[in-house]
Amino acid sequence: MTRSPAIRVAALTKRYGSLQALAGIDLEIARGEFFGLLGPNGAGKTTLISALAGLVRADGGTLEVMGHDVVADPHNARLKLGVVPQELVFDPFFSVREVLKFQSGYYGIRGNDDWIDEILSRLDLLSKADTNMRTLSGGMKRRVLVAQALVHRPPVIVLDEPTAGVDVELRQGLWEFVKQLNADGHTVVLTTHYLEEAEALCGRIAMMKAGRIVALDTTANLISRFSTRNFRVKVERPDVAKALGETVSGDCVAFGIDAAASGGKGMEALEALLARLREAGAGVCGVSVDEPDLEQVFVEVMRHA
Repeated sequence: MTRSPAIRVAALTKRYGSLQALAGIDLEIARGEFFGLLGPNGAGKTTLISALAGLVRADGGTLEVMGHDVVADPHNARLKLGVVPQELVFDPFFSVREVLKFQSGYYGIRGNDDWIDEILSRLDLLSKADTNMRTLSGGMKRRVLVAQALVHRPPVIVLDEPTAGVDVELRQGLWEFVKQLNADGHTVVLTTHYLEEAEALCGRIAMMKAGRIVALDTTANLISRFSTRNFRVKVERPDVAKALGETVSGDCVAFGIDAAASGGKGMEALEALLARLREAGAGVCGVSVDEPDLEQVFVEVMRHA
């Protein structure tokens, strides 16, 4: 029997008045994936996550978490899901440990002090365990949100901008913890504006714009399909290169090759450029390359979507 995916979204739609927030989303995320959900503000990412968590009722389509329909079987769907929200929402009257115990109680869980201590330790919150929530810094409060999402050990974890406003040291510690959770079998879904994080962490990525998925593939394939490898050829005589009609910046000739073509015709074009420069007496001194990255891909996809 084939196991259900961690998340299944089919023909999902949601409208707010004249705004079509979700325009027929189809998406499957396999169990154990580290999946990235990217898009500009207003693309529909948070609406999709809210629908997944049962906080927003979709107009049409279906949503499942670990095989449990979010509408028909909300209790089990929510047990399987932990969401770290984008907004800093907290109860100002309780300590960190009390907040986590109350959160456990919402899921009918008692006596999980050892797990709470492990979460606090991994998120560097043990020293703040008995501190009132309202006295914590923004970064500390965000750590507590992550801890709250994990108290019931959900197999699927959704992180909505988890490192916004978080210092570099905490960001690194948080990702080490989340990577370990993923290695232990948890499915992780990440939305972030830090595209270098998504590139380093996510095996597969969906890009959204105006309520639609406009690109979906492995991170490596997206970079190879949509980006350009930019070369800079340093020359002794920029004036000669410019007379040939080349694009010159300072003492360098700029030359771009589609990453997908870089192993074939693209490299042949670069070799032809080098030959032209040498024959004209421009004096080639060296070649440097800017490798494509996910940020370049994102800009290209959003421009053409």
